[in-house]
Amino acid sequence: MRVRLLFGAGALLVSLFASPAFSGDTSQAGKAPAKEGDEAKDVVWGHIEIKGSYPEGTQLPGLFSELSEGLDDALARFDKAAGDANLSGLVLRINGPSIGWAKANSLRQAIAKVRAKGKRVTAYLEDAGTMDYVLATACDEIVMPESGVVTMLGLRAEVEFYKKLFDMVGIKADMLRVGEFKSAAEPYTRSEMSPEFRQELEELLDDRFKLLTETIAASRKMPVEKVAAAIDDGPYTAKQAHKMGLVDRLAYFDDVEAGLEKQAAGGKFKLTKKYGKKKLDTDFSGFTGMMKMMELLMGVEPTQRKSNASKLGIIHAVGPIYSGASGTSFLSGESTIGSDTMVKAIRQAAEDKTVKAIVMRVDSPGGSALASDLIWREVEQAKTKYKKPFVVSMGDVAGSGGYYIAMGADKIYAEPGTITGSIGVIGGKLALQGLWEKIGITTTVISRGKNSGALSGTTPFTDSERAAMQKLLNEIYDQFTAKAAQGRKMEQEKLEKLARGRIYSGNRAREIGLIDEIGTLDDAIAAAKKLAGLNPEDKLEKLNLPKPTSPFEQLFGPLDASAKLNADSQLLQTLREAFPDLATRVQHLHLLQRLAREPGLTLMPFRITIR
Repeated sequence: MRVRLLFGAGALLVSLFASPAFSGDTSQAGKAPAKEGDEAKDVVWGHIEIKGSYPEGTQLPGLFSELSEGLDDALARFDKAAGDANLSGLVLRINGPSIGWAKANSLRQAIAKVRAKGKRVTAYLEDAGTMDYVLATACDEIVMPESGVVTMLGLRAEVEFYKKLFDMVGIKADMLRVGEFKSAAEPYTRSEMSPEFRQELEELLDDRFKLLTETIAASRKMPVEKVAAAIDDGPYTAKQAHKMGLVDRLAYFDDVEAGLEKQAAGGKFKLTKKYGKKKLDTDFSGFTGMMKMMELLMGVEPTQRKSNASKLGIIHAVGPIYSGASGTSFLSGESTIGSDTMVKAIRQAAEDKTVKAIVMRVDSPGGSALASDLIWREVEQAKTKYKKPFVVSMGDVAGSGGYYIAMGADKIYAEPGTITGSIGVIGGKLALQGLWEKIGITTTVISRGKNSGALSGTTPFTDSERAAMQKLLNEIYDQFTAKAAQGRKMEQEKLEKLARGRIYSGNRAREIGLIDEIGTLDDAIAAAKKLAGLNPEDKLEKLNLPKPTSPFEQLFGPLDASAKLNADSQLLQTLREAFPDLATRVQHLHLLQRLAREPGLTLMPFRITIR
């Protein structure tokens, strides 16, 4: 498995071969389920396969939730296992999940809850990339076949710059920014890193490597120095990893199952496949079945009686931020955050008298400055007008616009490895006149107004246009830092020194005051209950918002044309399967094209994908 950070909407490429960002020590082994001298009894173990991307937010019921299990559903399976008195333990078959640091930490915490109940958890891997291995270290034992491979190769940044290419083909990247660390535009304007870009990237990689080695060391009871040395000397066959203490046992999966069966000692043994997973209703026969299928395609959920019980509003903000409505690509599954959709969702939760507090889960690299501000405003309204406690939980990324929408909360939680901050603004354009001339296309311009060409995609900025656009970005930056300072109860001058487009890990952000606490979504939920005057242990119904985009809209486009996802997403999925690197570049150029209509962007200098 390989983690790739893509900088500047498709321009910078950082490949991370490690994926740490985890809290909690799960090094204490669970108790074995059977004791010598006990009477023969039935032994039941659960089997859970960890794979896929585990999207956050509300998932469609039935057929489509089966295709892509959400994070909440996955964690619920572990909660069920922890409370199942008939269950002796779990076998986790870890199969290359495409997840980031925050989701991995949530899964590790879920595994720890199961072990805390005295149930044993065994991890089985056949090919252990860094993310797979870090998840496995949360278990009591790690088992691999001797033909398996452990690949932990450390951290590597590969940053691509396009200025020389643009010079060759006649494209002029005319970019503006506020904040010397706001590096999202550097790939288009430079041929190498600026000192500031190098500094923040090296600091981030240092944080990541420290988290990786310390997490493994604590879980495996090894010195940190030994873990670092093991990473330096990798990769390893499973047999070599076993000799080094990285793997506990060499066995095939049927050997693992046979070993568990022996624990029954004369009783019955059962390994429950797909333990705790929601059952799929696949009966689509007859008229009733046809109507059920149509409802699924339209995203219609089964009718539920409205409850007057106390609730917790959970708002999911996942993906780049745009003006208009949210959307989801049917093929790629990628979500976007639309300001109209988010404002409506937050207001719905705020106006609902049964909702006692609101938690917003943010996993976003940012995007439109305007859309981010509109969402921020609604967060403020929920707190002040509707008097609802509001807590934010940050996922893998909550930077730039992702930080903007979070900074007004009563309390902000982040994971240790959450990438956050990047408080800064960029703007600009790619002027294509030189390219057009090289291929024989000429342009005649007639204009009125000194700055009429500021948003033209043909010519670079004139001095007047550049000054006007920089003035606009400076004002947006001042608004950003002022509101951030207000939210963090900090002097704007002090906050501004922490801003300037600079990115931080969650741990570092906690040290400098950009967030309040390190913790998971569950920790944020407990804090929200406490702010609402409730017992954190109280069970509340959850109102998950916004509702998921229906498969009909994903296939044929949202009913709201402002949220229509270009059919290019289907092409991107085809490219991703055949040429993943090319697809990544095209995808981020597509992102740039969509955001080009915005005068100012609060956009992270990179995005994260996992392979």
